[in-house]
Amino acid sequence: MKKIPALIILVFIFSFFNSACKKGNNSNGPDSDVTTIIPTGSKMKINIGSQIYRATLYENAAAAAFKALLPMTLDMADLNNNEKHFDLPRTLPVNSSNPGTIQTGDLMLYGSSTLVLFYKGFNTSFSYTRLARVDDISGLADALGSTNVRVTYQLD
Repeated sequence: MKKIPALIILVFIFSFFNSACKKGNNSNGPDSDVTTIIPTGSKMKINIGSQIYRATLYENAAAAAFKALLPMTLDMADLNNNEKHFDLPRTLPVNSSNPGTIQTGDLMLYGSSTLVLFYKGFNTSFSYTRLARVDDISGLADALGSTNVRVTYQLD
């Protein structure tokens, strides 16, 4: 009978130390304000000419609303030799933030209705809502080229 209180104390101590060691509880570390956001949602295909790229959608309201629009084929215009953009016919939910750095293969929403597919990475001061990320960016810049291009988005 004396073992039960000791067991309860051990469980309490273990729970305390386990929760203290979980990721995200270190607010004093050098990288505490750096967040790596990884897409974890559904898969989609992006067709550019004869090239097919797979992308992973983020799990957020904007990505869910974008997913509901699929499939769709868009004539995307080039801007700044680093992105293709298209003004969607309707607005999507916005949860924008400044990513600091755009990565090649980011599919984002600028404002509430401008779809942007980035084919070159760069630092930015603009805010975007994340929609998806191309899984393998090999040849993406070449496939998109530097002029307007037709792109098809569909669920995988």
